[in-house]
Amino acid sequence: MSLTKNPNVNKWVDEMIALTKPEKVVWIDGSKEQLDALTEEVCSLPDDSHDKMYKLNPDLLPGCLYHRTQPNDVARVEDRTFICCRNKEDAGPTNNWCDPQEMYAKLTPLYDGVMKGRTMYVIPYSMGPIGSPLAKVGVELTDSIYVVLNMNIMTRMGKAAFENLGDTSNDFVRGLHSKADVDPNNRYIVHFPEDNTIWSINSAYGGNVLLGKKCFALRIASYQGKMEGWMAEHMLILGVKKPNGEVTYITAAFPSACGKTNLAMLIPPEGYRSKGYEIFTVGDDIAWMKQGADGRLYAINPENGFFGVAPGTNEKSNYNALASTKKNTIFTNVALNNADNTVWWEGLDKNPPVDATEWKGAKVNGVEFTAQVGPDGKKQKLAHPNSRFTAPAENCPCISPEFNNPNGVPISAIIFGGRRAKTTPLVYQSFDWAHGTFIGSAVSSETTAAATGAVGVLRHDPMAMKPFCGYHMADYWAHWLEMGQKLGDKAPKIFNVNWFKQDAEGNFIWPGFGDNMRVLDWIISRCEGTVDAVETPIGYLPKKEDLNLEGIEDEVTPAILDELLTVDTDLWKEEVADLRTFYKDFGDRLPAELTAQLDALEKRLG
Repeated sequence: MSLTKNPNVNKWVDEMIALTKPEKVVWIDGSKEQLDALTEEVCSLPDDSHDKMYKLNPDLLPGCLYHRTQPNDVARVEDRTFICCRNKEDAGPTNNWCDPQEMYAKLTPLYDGVMKGRTMYVIPYSMGPIGSPLAKVGVELTDSIYVVLNMNIMTRMGKAAFENLGDTSNDFVRGLHSKADVDPNNRYIVHFPEDNTIWSINSAYGGNVLLGKKCFALRIASYQGKMEGWMAEHMLILGVKKPNGEVTYITAAFPSACGKTNLAMLIPPEGYRSKGYEIFTVGDDIAWMKQGADGRLYAINPENGFFGVAPGTNEKSNYNALASTKKNTIFTNVALNNADNTVWWEGLDKNPPVDATEWKGAKVNGVEFTAQVGPDGKKQKLAHPNSRFTAPAENCPCISPEFNNPNGVPISAIIFGGRRAKTTPLVYQSFDWAHGTFIGSAVSSETTAAATGAVGVLRHDPMAMKPFCGYHMADYWAHWLEMGQKLGDKAPKIFNVNWFKQDAEGNFIWPGFGDNMRVLDWIISRCEGTVDAVETPIGYLPKKEDLNLEGIEDEVTPAILDELLTVDTDLWKEEVADLRTFYKDFGDRLPAELTAQLDALEKRLG
């Protein structure tokens, strides 16, 4: 029975029922009773069922569940991800495009009767706090209990979501998902931005099926933001509390493998903690930002949980992320420690369990297994390298008191960054918003050993949005420039950081992790206007005496500090040439302002 009187929702749900033909339909109200019953149902399935989930040790990991996806279904699939808008040019060169009518015609036969003999779950959910003027509503239809239980963690799920929508609005995102037979040749994750619609079929893995995540919160929402005058960004949100009690809020966008989650949940070094500095996490992945009544830019985290990569997460690398997983968390494609029915992954500690179940389901001696070389010539892994945890944000020890503030938090600074061995200094500030937009458009990162292909190859990832922008990237940059004009002198200041500078031997010369607080400290001082800076051709750099290096003087010597803050003119001229080539991809839709910024940089470099 429907949970809403909204005729737009009910009409669409009825149409999708007629198409997919489920045996029964269950509306998800979000109640504990309903979720407990679904948990019992999915955990009681036979072991050979692909839907099966397992309860973990109730004493050590209370409320936690374990799941394995099929081996061909373990990650987002960029080549099967489409933006379907009426004009091909509106998708731009960074997206796979298909005509909407052609794609509907291709997918409709795949969905026809796909839920016969199965249950359709109707999931109403809110992206953002219930009642927030920045929040948006989605409805996902799925035949997967795994999706229901994950969406309960990642969103504000249940009948309360319809409060934001009301009884007449048509402003909701329609999501249709079926895991079907998980045939990779018929796997599609398709976005119809002009229709507020997402269709996903033949996957049962996280980012492809939790449609509130990248699909709605970035691809669809970025298009909504352009049309409605706000911003959906692939950014963490954190608050820095100073000893006087003031909290400054910052967003930051980094490509993968650049320390985004670590920064979102940073623990300040002892010298800062002893003075009363604290970091508060508002979000680790996505920020929706809108101009407030006072003219400033305000941000909410549209999500309600963390969808984190497990391998490499440990007490040292990210204490707060690990602590977030200790209860009511769903683990996917990690390994099981059969001795105590807990989970394990590479990097958690150096002691793989002897009695283990590896991520594909085979029982093995974990010590012997991880010592063996697999078919790819690398050491065998107990957990898949992209194995995940879905953890409630409320579990995080440093979650912000403002996490559920419907109005969001006021943003003072926006940070971009990438992994660069030589060119980019530790930190610099843009001259203004337009220059900051240029810096964001130029974000690139060198590949690591974790990625396929050659190491050290420069990959462009503007604003860390290349896989997630739901329309033409050049139009997205134009939207940034428009937002800057709207915000005027209330706009956040824009910075770029690089934690990954290396010496001649390839060693990182900045300690990183908690010591990144020292860079945040300088950024906040610049926002407050309490420190001066050195003007260079690329932007404003810190005066050396304004970076607090107390306690790391032996690591960051004056010579290393010189290296961290150097601007090598020859390398930057190479950067300009590379950007000219990159910009050509965007044709005549490239904003003239960005070309002017590039020309001005070249001129300043001499």
